[in-house]
Amino acid sequence: MRKSLLLSTILLSLYANLFAQTDTVSQYTKKTYMIPMRDGTKLFTIVLSPTYQTGPLPFLIERTPYGAENAVRKGDVISSNAFGPFETIAKAGYILVFQDLRGKFNSEGTFEMNRPLYHVLDKTKTDESTDAYDGIDWLLKNIPNNNGKAGILGISYGGYLALDASVDPHPALKASSPQASPTDMFLGDDFHHNGAFRLSYGFEYSYLVENEKEANSDFPFPQYDVFSWYLTLGSLKNVNDKYYHNRLPSWNDFAKHPNYDSFWVRQSMLTTVRTPQLPILHVGGYYDQEDLNGPQIMYEQLEKKDSFNRNFIVLGPWFHGGWMRGKADSLGKIDFGSKTAVWFQALQKQWFDYWLKGIGDGKFAEANCFQTGSNQWKTYSAWPPKQAQLKKLYTTASHTVSFTKPAAASGAVSYVSDPATPVPYRAQPIEATYGTGSRWRQWQVDDQRFVTSRPDVISFTGDSLTEALTVTGKITAHVFASTTASDADFVVKLIDVYPNFDPKNLAMSGYELPIAMEVFRGRFRKSFAKPEPFTPGKPEEIVISLHDINHTFLKGHHLMIQVQSSWFPLIDRNPQRYVPNIFEAKESDFIKATHTVYCNSQYATYVELPVMEE
Repeated sequence: MRKSLLLSTILLSLYANLFAQTDTVSQYTKKTYMIPMRDGTKLFTIVLSPTYQTGPLPFLIERTPYGAENAVRKGDVISSNAFGPFETIAKAGYILVFQDLRGKFNSEGTFEMNRPLYHVLDKTKTDESTDAYDGIDWLLKNIPNNNGKAGILGISYGGYLALDASVDPHPALKASSPQASPTDMFLGDDFHHNGAFRLSYGFEYSYLVENEKEANSDFPFPQYDVFSWYLTLGSLKNVNDKYYHNRLPSWNDFAKHPNYDSFWVRQSMLTTVRTPQLPILHVGGYYDQEDLNGPQIMYEQLEKKDSFNRNFIVLGPWFHGGWMRGKADSLGKIDFGSKTAVWFQALQKQWFDYWLKGIGDGKFAEANCFQTGSNQWKTYSAWPPKQAQLKKLYTTASHTVSFTKPAAASGAVSYVSDPATPVPYRAQPIEATYGTGSRWRQWQVDDQRFVTSRPDVISFTGDSLTEALTVTGKITAHVFASTTASDADFVVKLIDVYPNFDPKNLAMSGYELPIAMEVFRGRFRKSFAKPEPFTPGKPEEIVISLHDINHTFLKGHHLMIQVQSSWFPLIDRNPQRYVPNIFEAKESDFIKATHTVYCNSQYATYVELPVMEE
């Protein structure tokens, strides 16, 4: 979820070519309303209707915690030309609706971060699903010249709300597109990944949305590079003691619920969103730095119950929301060879035109997934594709990788992890997440050579590929490891290493491009609800999903697996001395430890790759 959504995820994501439709709308008239919900709470809503509307049109809705007024140009009448790069969709004609959530900006009520779907268990309760229902009902009855249909979309928090609206939806809601929607905040989205707390994001985002009701707030860091600031912060218990003073509900919840307890289960969309009740288009990015996991696992869950073919997915080479920004023909130094955002926006236009206006044949591919490396869009009848063959890429004690399991009875690689000198997750300076000059959007494609030479990062590299290797589907790491301490984090990366001399672009020679990366807090290796300390020196298996990819490792490139035990300040420092709640750890709990990764016949560390024959 991100502050940049102030630019309006509806207008930003709707830019596309108009398919056989005449541009007729020259300007929009803006009106504001306080729409009553079933419990009497009124929500601030902006409605933009074509000024010279000649026929009934559908509603296209965005609900947001970032300020509906921030999404729309000022003035009561807005020329279609004023929408800039979104002029085309404005001229196409939709009734655009922007609504503040309860308790944010101009809406009444109390804001609750990631409000659970209370009505599923208690029909007397309100939540984001019932609010969406009530809002649509009011719009249908009070906004003239509508065609009785509505669609909803959004990115990040807006995507989460579009997913909420699809549960027990209003009969007029005909399509939803949750884009980069978080699904579970403990298992793999904004605030935790596999139980490891996302420190910098959790700290800054909770301040962003909860510090003030009618504004988004940037935490006032006293320096530009925040790496040392977070390190000096020390134990997480210092956050409330020194800065937040128990004012922010979300931070208090982080500290009270260090394990996957009923709080996180109740909040998880995996608990309440079980079947697609209307057409849903999930959208996600391989390089999404905030909600990479959500679209993938929600699509997977709903696909199991999709008996009416209403569940679809699009995955592209994007950072968080990158498909609605510019051309998306590159990210950082990585060139994608085409305007992937323009391609997606055309598809999205077809999607809403079909469900809301009856335009087109409605024959959408089950999965549209861009293939990086080869730089081409691919369509699949199932995702992940069933024809992929699983192969195991093993690590060896000689720091190489092989598709052959190690035969030796012994073999391991060890390194010392020190919480006092954690591995940075990207090259310094590390700017505030949404601060001036922040490189937050692109860090997941950054060259990993900035950490490869560190003694607390171990790398296993393969020979130059004699032919291209395409990997499509879910990547899973199996790490057999032990520690001299009682707790440890493990970060695993699958990396595409470019040739020492890259003839296509010499500047990319030797580049270490991360294809998939993830962290796992070791205490949760057996259960996220019931953590356990390690027994010092005892080898144990840690299974880590590195999520879905679609990538071709080109001929002449190398496969690399990289392992480390800190990723700071993206992930908080594991003290490495087991304590029941890391948010209450003392400074003396942070200790050095030696971690050993095993690479032998009994304990073989490997990454499972779904390989495609193309």
